[in-house]
Amino acid sequence: MSKRSQGLLVGKTRHLARHHKPSTLNTSSIIKEFAIGDKVAIVPKGGMHNIPHPRYKGRTGTVIGKRGLAYVVKVRIMKAERTLIVPSIHLDKAK
Repeated sequence: MSKRSQGLLVGKTRHLARHHKPSTLNTSSIIKEFAIGDKVAIVPKGGMHNIPHPRYKGRTGTVIGKRGLAYVVKVRIMKAERTLIVPSIHLDKAK
């Protein structure tokens, strides 16, 4: 008998889709521009192959650079600072 996979999203896809509205995903949400220093919120949506880790869902960070079509975002968790490379589709302006 084979062992069940313990991948990144095992049993978690239900939690990602809880507040997701598929109809709001359009071209303008894919092509977003952020300046360095902007505050952004990480909101996973769209395809599952390039989403950030679910532990960063809802976190707010600062844009510190750009790599290709993605942005480099610095996020603080407690006293630690993490640097994430997140595509623009998963970022929204922080309020």
